Order: sequence, then C-alpha cells, then structure tokens
Amino acid sequence: MTIMKHWLRHSLAAFGIAAGTSSAIAQAPATLPIPVEPDSSVTAPLAAGETLPPAAPPPTAAGPLAPCAECGDFNFKKVPPVRALPRLGMFAIPPSGPGYYSALDALRGQCKEKPPQSGYPSFALMPGSLFDADWRYLDDPKTPPTDWSERLKRIHIGSDWLFSTGGSAWYRYLSETNTRLTGKNNDYGQYRARVYGDLWYKDLFRVYAEGIFAGTSGLDVPGLPIDTNQNDFLNLFVDVKLGEIADNAIYGRVGRQELLFGSQRLVSPLDWANTRRTFQGARIMSTGDKFNFDAFWAQPVLPNARGIDSVDTNVNFAGLWGTYKPKKGTAVDLYYLLFDNRSRVVQNGINRAPNTINTIGSRYSGDKDSRFLWDFEGALQFGQQGTNNLFAGMGTAGVGYHPKDVAWNPTFWLYYDYASGDNNPNTGTFTTFNQLFPFGHYYLGWADVVGRQNIHDVNVSLTLYPAKWMTLWFQAHNFWLASSKDALYGPAGGSLRRDATGAAGNFVGNELDSIVNFHLTKRTDLLVSYSYLFAGSFLQKTLPAGSGSANTSTLAMILNYRW
Repeated sequence: MTIMKHWLRHSLAAFGIAAGTSSAIAQAPATLPIPVEPDSSVTAPLAAGETLPPAAPPPTAAGPLAPCAECGDFNFKKVPPVRALPRLGMFAIPPSGPGYYSALDALRGQCKEKPPQSGYPSFALMPGSLFDADWRYLDDPKTPPTDWSERLKRIHIGSDWLFSTGGSAWYRYLSETNTRLTGKNNDYGQYRARVYGDLWYKDLFRVYAEGIFAGTSGLDVPGLPIDTNQNDFLNLFVDVKLGEIADNAIYGRVGRQELLFGSQRLVSPLDWANTRRTFQGARIMSTGDKFNFDAFWAQPVLPNARGIDSVDTNVNFAGLWGTYKPKKGTAVDLYYLLFDNRSRVVQNGINRAPNTINTIGSRYSGDKDSRFLWDFEGALQFGQQGTNNLFAGMGTAGVGYHPKDVAWNPTFWLYYDYASGDNNPNTGTFTTFNQLFPFGHYYLGWADVVGRQNIHDVNVSLTLYPAKWMTLWFQAHNFWLASSKDALYGPAGGSLRRDATGAAGNFVGNELDSIVNFHLTKRTDLLVSYSYLFAGSFLQKTLPAGSGSANTSTLAMILNYRW
C-alpha cells in the first residue's frame, strides 16, 4: 500500500493536483453531542379558565426543500425534471459499499460509506448531456455543496429563479497507425472546453446556453470537420412548459440542442468526437417515473473550424420515441425515425444519397437482481434510395452476467450485432442499413474502423474494478461483412473499402480493445485505451498499393476535468 500511495502521489502531482496523505484530515462525525435543554413541557397547574399560549411552530430547514407557503416561495425540488441517462449496451454494475471512490480518497485515507453523489459520471467519457446533469441533491440540507464547483450549481435568485453553471475541459493525445485505413500514421493532440449557463424561472421557462472551444494540433493527415470548432454553441435553446398530463410536465424546446435516445446506437451526441454532435430544431418531451415521450424535428449542425457553425438544410431528421420503465434499470423503447437527405452522395461507386429512410425499432434492456443482464434491439428501414426502393434492418442481442461478492466486481457480456448490406448496390431494392447518428466508437471497436452497416460482429466484453476508483474494460470483436460485394463502412457511415466483385471475401478481422479509467479526484478522470485490429482477408486484399500493413491500431489518452 505504501508503494501504491507513493505512485499515486506523484501521478496526481503530475496533473497539478495537490493531495495530502495524512488520514488525520477530519470528517464530521455522524452525530454531534447536543446539549439537552430543560424540559419546557413541565408547567405549573393552570388556573380556572386559563389556557396555554399557542405552541411555536417547529423550525424548518432553510432552502427550496422547505419553501415558505405563506410568502409564495416556489419549490424547486423537481426542477429541472432531469431525465436519467438510459443504460448503454455492455453496461456494467458499478461498485458500491464502503471504499475509496477516487485516487485522492485513497491517498488521504478517506473511506466513503457509499458512492458520493455527483451530477457527472466517474469516467472520462460522458455519453449524456450537461443540461441533464442532476444536481438537485445539493438542495438537501443533508448533502450541501462541498466545493467551489458545487456552489456554482442551484443558485437561487429570489424565490422564483434558479441558475447553474459549470463545464468540462479535456486534453487528449492520439497515436494511430494506418489511420482510417489510409496507410498513413497520425500522431496528434486535441483540446476541448465547454462552458454552460442554465437559468430557470420556476418550472415554467428555461434558457440554456453551452459554448465550445475545440482545437487540434500536430495532424499528419487532413483533419476531420469535428476536430476543430472554435467559439461556437453546442447548445442554445429555450424550454417552455406547455402543460401537464398525469402530473408529468410537458415541455417544448426550440433551438440548438444535442439529441440522445435509448442505447445511442442510432442517435447520440458522440462524446468521443472533439466536437460533439448537435442539431437545430424543435422538440416536445415529457419525463415521468414510468413513461418518457419525445417528438422532434431537427437538422444537423455542421462544425466550422473558424466561422459560425451552420445547419445542413438538405437534411431533415424527425421522430417519435417512447420509453416504458417498469422498474429501475429496466426499459422498453419503441421508436420511429425519419431521415431525409436531399444531397447527392456517391462513394466507391455506391449511390448513398439522396434518400428518404423510415426507421421503426424497439429495445428491451435490464437486469434481474443486478446479476443477469440483457440488451436486445432491432430496427427495420424502408423508403427510397435515389430512384430505388429501400428495405434494410439491424439487430443486436446481448446477455450479461454480474457475479456478486467476487473480487474486482466483474461484469461479462456476449453480443451479436448485425446490420444488413446489399449484394448489388444501385440495382433493385437497396438493402444496406443506415446507422443514422450513432455512438459508433463505443460499440464496434475503439480502433474506429467499423460502422453499423453491412456488418456481422460477434463480441465479448469484460469490465473489472481493481479499486473502486479504477475501471478496466476489455472488448474482443470478430467482424465479417454481411455482403462481400458491398462496402466496409466506417464509424461515421462513410464507405472506406469495397471490392465490387466480392473476390476479397467478407472477413474484415479481429479487434482487441483495452480501456482503463482512473477516477483521480471528484472532478478529474484519466483514460488510456489501446486498440488493435488484426486485418482479415478483406482488408488485406483491398489494401492500396504501397500502403504498408493492413492492420490498424489506436492509442488514446484523455485527461478530463469537469466543474
């Protein structure tokens, strides 16, 4: 333990985090000695006709949890109506009970009785949105703000206004071999800062603004549009309460906004990107204990490295999404999505757009006693691909197991993922599935080669917690093309390689991913990942001349701080 503390102390110092090692840093005792007042209930006998004066009302806790009914103070207990982040696939059962929940806690010897509350995850990537971070616990006198960051949340202005602010900043380094299957290597750094302000008037009106400043340096190949986006808005919207149904508020939202639904296999902000994905449009939503409902129309926002981000007016994205939550951790999703793209796009001889795609799908995920886990999702697509009809589909089936009272708290998953391809693109009915706006990096390999289109993937996942502040995650993928005459599509949906004859076969390769996340402090995470794709016959036989090895790998290191 002495060696571990020594290593942690120097590691934290490298990030400018001061940490004392003395366990003498006092925490407040669970109970405090309280002097006993004289028993005021013992009184002298009353004279005839004499009555006791009215008793003084008991003291009430200050703050919005105990509003002044007589003076009209508004109770902010349910504001905002935060929507909990739906479980992603391959979800792990996190540690609980007494322990050290950050490396700094371990250094100081400060054992927590249970996981500390926070609006942010104890992981470098945050699949959810900052505007859905739940800070309502700070209004409880039992869990008041403990640092400067929490004091920036839930600021009550008068009796009717509520303001919060915060943000996130990261720096990451990436080293890629055969990046994007181009045969070139790429070593570069990226930085990103996000700052938000959130203002509520009672539960009737909300204004939310979130800016971004993101950049990239040292690129060895041309950058992507998502790499650099300086001085713009990720989110800038207004919420208005439209009414209530069964005690659940209905809100309308207008403006620039991130969208995420269900597993995020089809709709995600994509936190791996240096510029998160966002849209501009309108949304109606309701969040309840048992049911959530959303209806939306939006257009994707195109990042602009130096200027103001613009909206892609050639693309319209709309949908209906309903979620039933029979119990905590279990959810049934039913959805319809409309994607209409009027642009003309041709890649590797395949007409990718214009198209009009209708997607209907459902997902069922949950657990039994936090031991037996499951995740099933399927979707069908129909519509038009150019002048041809379109009919395609995808499906995923995952079963997991979390043994209780086992060292390192393991969670195992076995998955099969499928998305249809087309044996004869451009002729007859088009049958290649369109993955829309996915969290691709999370699901189909951290080497960022494979997307959810024209693919079979049999994969296994193992999550371990050697300490409550350390997450180890391993994935192994086996990829085959669904159709050998269709393309291999990347995580952004673009066609990367194709052999129109099918002679290259359909075996893409095997990939191994290893991820470790260190939760250094309450606000700081360090993530290190390494992925290696062993090229199969398809990648080897479609290798451009003079491009070297067909294998590809990605090393990533992220230092993320949230406040």
